[in-house]
Amino acid sequence: MATSTPTRGAYAPPPPGPDAPKRAATARAWRARLWRLDDKASPYAYIAPFFLVFGAFGLYPLLYTGWIALHRVEMTGLDQSEWVGLDNFAKILVDGEFWTAVGNTFAIGVMSTVPQLLVALGLAHLLNYKLRATTFWRTVILTPYATSVATAALVFALVFRADGGLLNWLLHFVGLGETNWANGHWTSKIAISVIVIWRWTGYNTLIYLAAMQAVPTDLYEAASIDGASRWQQFRKVTIPSLRPTILFTVVISTIGSMQLFGEPLLLEGGTLGSTGGNEHQYETLSVYLYNYGWKLGHLGPAAAVAWAMLVLLLLIALINWIVGRTVRKSAA
Repeated sequence: MATSTPTRGAYAPPPPGPDAPKRAATARAWRARLWRLDDKASPYAYIAPFFLVFGAFGLYPLLYTGWIALHRVEMTGLDQSEWVGLDNFAKILVDGEFWTAVGNTFAIGVMSTVPQLLVALGLAHLLNYKLRATTFWRTVILTPYATSVATAALVFALVFRADGGLLNWLLHFVGLGETNWANGHWTSKIAISVIVIWRWTGYNTLIYLAAMQAVPTDLYEAASIDGASRWQQFRKVTIPSLRPTILFTVVISTIGSMQLFGEPLLLEGGTLGSTGGNEHQYETLSVYLYNYGWKLGHLGPAAAVAWAMLVLLLLIALINWIVGRTVRKSAA
């Protein structure tokens, strides 16, 4: 019987050894472990860049500011520090200018947030209906938000000027007399609030508009069948559906009002704005912090002011959470 010989150069795989099943089982076990590791570790790897950036530019500055708040650190000697404990906090809490800045911040916050959100809600309601050139109107409404705070503040500083300002010219033209907007205790707050309202109304309008377009049309159709007018549909359907969005905009606007800096700083073209007016009538907490840290060079009290602002924001957020929870329970 003839036997075939293998072709020259052909490869004949070696026969499997007795430990081949064991090696295959080990390979399968390693692949299973790698798959489990990839399944569990991949999500953390995807979000790791955010936490790295937050740790470097958010958490570390916060902790370092807390460290400075407990020391005496001067701008002229950043490499020298002296432990003072809570003396910096005690210093600002007994300072009447600090409480003036707190009152100004809350007053301007209320005067700018409430009209701003009401106007934004009304504009969003109008844009929610079919209008001609809706894209054009949305772009026009959002344009002030795209304007820098320095540009807006300087333009409105010309509008509210005591001598030769556009607004005083109009008041004089209709026979109402002139007003020194920047030097008045309430007129200066009104001027700053107008700048804030002008810049942020369009931003909140688009947020409300997006939330309105997510409301099911069946609710409006049912209300229309029941004989509800457009105003009744707005009160009974739109507003209840927008409660989470309204709470969100209130929180964001409150945080923004606590950080007001550019508007009061540039209200008078940067001349007296760095001190918040000749009698600190529109000095906000951010301007107060700026004066302590960069004009006087006392970084310890400035850091204490920053932490005081954080505590105030947390208290406001807690109040908003309690109010929102109460509203949700009453609606349920």
